[in-house]
Amino acid sequence: MKELQGAMTAIVTPFKNNRIDIEGYKRLIERQLSAGINGIIPVGTTGESATLSFTEHQKVIDTAVETVAGAVPVIAGAGANSTSEAVSLTKYAKKSGADYVLSVCPYYNKPTQEGLYRHFSEIAECGIPVILYNVPSRTGSDIAPDTVARLSENSNIVAIKEASGSIKQATEILLKAEKGFTVLSGDDFMTLPLISIGAKGVISVTSNVWPEAIVSLTDAALSGNFDEAKEINKKLYMLHKAMFIETNPIPVKTACAMLGLVSDEVRLPLYRMSNQHISDLKSVLTNYGLLK
Repeated sequence: MKELQGAMTAIVTPFKNNRIDIEGYKRLIERQLSAGINGIIPVGTTGESATLSFTEHQKVIDTAVETVAGAVPVIAGAGANSTSEAVSLTKYAKKSGADYVLSVCPYYNKPTQEGLYRHFSEIAECGIPVILYNVPSRTGSDIAPDTVARLSENSNIVAIKEASGSIKQATEILLKAEKGFTVLSGDDFMTLPLISIGAKGVISVTSNVWPEAIVSLTDAALSGNFDEAKEINKKLYMLHKAMFIETNPIPVKTACAMLGLVSDEVRLPLYRMSNQHISDLKSVLTNYGLLK
């Protein structure tokens, strides 16, 4: 099993005329690998998994696995609010050659903690390492630390992408989960604080735009050089903020388009960024020297 550590990118899914831009997607991945990124996450929230068909979802995973070619872990988004659907996506990710799946807490139907435990336990039976994804602001459900601890007893459930925004919750997980269970930040703003208490890295949005900086931050923090990490973290604040001036992934896709990487096209019900925010985003990218 490949190591889960460092800066990993929740990569955008580029479109052209409402179809997946496969060549653009390959270029994005190759750019990430050249920058020293430690993992690629296709079809997560940032990859607009909610509006991809099953065929498209599978194609994106296949393309990521083929392009990465074993250089770093591929962590395939495979979550759903139907357990049977999540199992199906997970089985496909395993067949495709992904190293892990990222399985989001079921959204909208708001299961109980026992329901969450049984949901993720069934997914784990697929035989590919599972990373739980806790993002209550988007799902309406929160995986409690005690439930994470129970799930960590399953050898196929190996980590959590923690995006609750709570240091207390992350600390409880680190205290209660089985030895060797990995916590990853699911929020760019929380990367340094979570690494300081024992997390092993970040699944990042901002790294789509500036992967080298996110790699530098996690490398410094994980090596214990917190003075350097604090300076990088402060430097990145305004860029992180710009990535969330509208709903993710609208800003990050718009930024990628400004950098000439791919189109800014998103799928409804997401819509292109407002003109005012486009101007604000251009200013931020220019101030960082990313946009000439």
